[in-house]
Amino acid sequence: MTDDFSQAPFHLGVAELAWIEDRMAALTPRRKLAQLFNVLLWGSDPAALAMVEELQPGSVGRFDVVDVASERALLDRLNARFTVPMIVTTDLEGSFATPRGSTPSPNPMAFAAINDPATTEAVSAAMARQAAEIGVKWSFTPAVDINKAWRSGIVGTRSFGSDPARIREQALAHMRGLQGADCAATAKHWPGEGYDDRDQHLVTTVNPLSVAEWEASYGQLYRALIEGGVLSIMPAHIAFPAYMRDVEGVTGRDAYRPASINRALNENLLRGRLGFKGLLVSDATPMAGLTSWMKREELVVELLNAGCDVILFAKDLRADIATLEAALADGRVSWQRVDQAVRRQLALKARVGAHHNHGQLPAPTAGAEDARLIADALKRAPTLVKDSKQHLPMTPERYRKVLLVSKGVVFPPAPRPLPLALIEMMQGEGFEVTHHQWGTPVDPAGYDLLLYVFAEETLLTRGIVSLNWLEMNGQFEAAMNRHWHDVPTIMISLGWPYYLAEATLVPTYVNAYAAHPAMQRNVLDALMGRADFPGDSPVDPWVGMDLALG
Repeated sequence: MTDDFSQAPFHLGVAELAWIEDRMAALTPRRKLAQLFNVLLWGSDPAALAMVEELQPGSVGRFDVVDVASERALLDRLNARFTVPMIVTTDLEGSFATPRGSTPSPNPMAFAAINDPATTEAVSAAMARQAAEIGVKWSFTPAVDINKAWRSGIVGTRSFGSDPARIREQALAHMRGLQGADCAATAKHWPGEGYDDRDQHLVTTVNPLSVAEWEASYGQLYRALIEGGVLSIMPAHIAFPAYMRDVEGVTGRDAYRPASINRALNENLLRGRLGFKGLLVSDATPMAGLTSWMKREELVVELLNAGCDVILFAKDLRADIATLEAALADGRVSWQRVDQAVRRQLALKARVGAHHNHGQLPAPTAGAEDARLIADALKRAPTLVKDSKQHLPMTPERYRKVLLVSKGVVFPPAPRPLPLALIEMMQGEGFEVTHHQWGTPVDPAGYDLLLYVFAEETLLTRGIVSLNWLEMNGQFEAAMNRHWHDVPTIMISLGWPYYLAEATLVPTYVNAYAAHPAMQRNVLDALMGRADFPGDSPVDPWVGMDLALG
């Protein structure tokens, strides 16, 4: 199949089309293969940088930038030597995923709680302009997953909630904001996550819907993003067995083959039935939802042949290139398929302007107005779910002595929970805060207020999320105590929004969706009555067990 990049979603002109062919002619066979890979480049390790400089991958993922100036200098130095300028990718998912030097921004569920597509679009454009200062031109967002399996540790706050209509409007707004600021958007996780509470990082997950149910939900979401002009879509390590059985006639093990290595889902359903003509980038290839299927050298071939144009996160780029060279030699991969994938990536680069001045970063365009816009939006997400005993406002005059129960900020890439900034913030306001020792019985005797603070955004490799009373108290009898009859009690979630499922009758409950210190400050201002709780819950925080709203 020959792609027409003058048409949707790329809409390239004569000059951009000529640039694609010029760069195709300039690439050696090995550098064509390197274009197919995204390399996760940590820090400034000389060996890793030397490998990138030698092999010239198509894109790099950067998550630990030291400072803006040195990052810009590094990227300009590399692109000056590359045959094709590379671009930087990231997940513009807000909160702790905010790039270095950028303003802490709402995560997807916080955007959904703000519930204003115009704000989502404007803030997403501001996020893209700020991220462009360190070379980011491609974001692996928006997620169009439907948050049905509410215990999921991987969907949750990375989604726009559980209402497909709200997800549609928010995802379209985020996409428009990014791409209007020349940052490619990526709809994920194809063919649709959220009905399985397991984590693709640990196991291949399953979309259990019938084909008709899928068409009425995920199918409509992806059609909307495709019609809206999304530049890329991410096939994930998710199976869709009903489609494979009922449409493709595939049974047995291969009915559960994940989309990332499933040509039928990518070429027949996504490109054929839905009409997508953009670029496909695989989900991260070290994830067990993929690696449990076969060896790395087999996966690299399968990913390309299944329709993925970019293979995300090469663990050993030199070995992966050698794998494809061997597959080309023995006929398992064709040069026609390689050229098709490389052209699509060049089209994406041209669409976001990465071809200008051979990828040298332009002067920053983000300014104080973008920072203010993002910061103001973050204040609009906190949601007061209930305050049945009028415990608010929370002031030091009402509650001088506070027992605060929190594990800290749970952030899986960190070896242990991060400190909760809220504690020092409260002390600065005049509260006398005692931080309960996690794993010992909670005893609020002598305190004016019992404050539970949970700071767990949904993230990788944790399985399900729950309110673990036993772990909190360290003793099974203490785990059964509920102290809100004896002392005013407030529960705050700075992340996963479903703790009411296991604390249904807590008198006061707040959802804020994001754990970043900037959000902690916004929540404290609202708790103390200095600001409102403007958020509109994008999920049912009671999960159907509201007990007449407790």
